[in-house]
Amino acid sequence: MKFNSTPICTTLIDSPHGRMLLAATDAGLAGVWFDQQRHSPDTTGWVSDAAHPVLRKAAAQLGDYFAGRRQHFDLPLDLSHGTDFQRSVWQALLAIAPGQTTSYGALSTAVGRPAAVRAVGSAVGRNPISVIVPCHRVIGSDGSLTGYAGGLHRKTALLQLEGVL
Repeated sequence: MKFNSTPICTTLIDSPHGRMLLAATDAGLAGVWFDQQRHSPDTTGWVSDAAHPVLRKAAAQLGDYFAGRRQHFDLPLDLSHGTDFQRSVWQALLAIAPGQTTSYGALSTAVGRPAAVRAVGSAVGRNPISVIVPCHRVIGSDGSLTGYAGGLHRKTALLQLEGVL
């Protein structure tokens, strides 16, 4: 993942599902990754800043989410660092309500590319803002839990927390 030469501030937080790296730019929250998540970024040159206001707010809201006190996030997001197609998929993910799921096929139809199910799956897997941009709510067309860059055990736990499983 490449950021457009914008300063990136980071902090680490603990969650019930492992440590998480949070990243923010001047435009908003740009990343949330679990430890050992696939497609994690190269953080060379990024600056640790636990006092960054967006990172503090994101950490607090994620804490509330994991404690079952929050279903919706209220954070500025910086999703500018993907391709146009990826950004369209990530925006569509934001429309999946807590407690709901959708399939990769339905998501590809929602972004106007019904035949691009695999490409949509790839874009979902590269979602840079785990949990907050709810890629964990995308399941197989048969209802099976498929793929999650943070691990299927985390996807299962997030959907259980949201009352889906």
